[in-house]
Parts: sequence; C-alpha cells; structure tokens
Amino acid sequence: MLDLFKFFGKGEGSSKDVAKERLKLVLIHDRTSCSEKFLEMVKGDLLNVISDYMEIDESGLDIKITRTESDEKVMPALVANIPIKKMKNR
Repeated sequence: MLDLFKFFGKGEGSSKDVAKERLKLVLIHDRTSCSEKFLEMVKGDLLNVISDYMEIDESGLDIKITRTESDEKVMPALVANIPIKKMKNR
C-alpha cells in the first residue's frame, strides 16, 4: 500500500521516493479507469446506504482505489475507512 505520509511530504524520504509513490497512485487510477468524479459518486452512494444503519463521521471518511494481489493476479480494490460515531437502533 502507498505510504501516504511520504506522499504528502511528511516523514523521511527523498524526492525520488515521493515521485515514485505519486506515480504509483497515478498508475492505479489509470489502470482502473477511475476518475475523481466516479469516486465521489461511490462515496455519496456509500454514505446514503450506511447512514440508514449508523451515524458516521464524514470528515474522517477515506475512500480510495488501490491494487491487491489475489491468485497471482493484480486487481483493483476499493478501500474504505468509515469512522462510526454510533449505531442506529432499527
């Protein structure tokens, strides 16, 4: 997975390492044909569904496309970190 601290300029690392991490991120988005608009639409849909069951902290929401290896194949993966404030009683 990408080291986001290095990506945003925090932590130790050369400009070469930072450029490499940024290139990885660009390639992942290119290979999945995933635009920022698409990610925002997915984020909105997830928020609508999840908000029926729990109260979430939208400011801490993080959704991204990464890549994962499965059965010797590299494939895109949707990774979502959704902070839950409390569960709703249904």
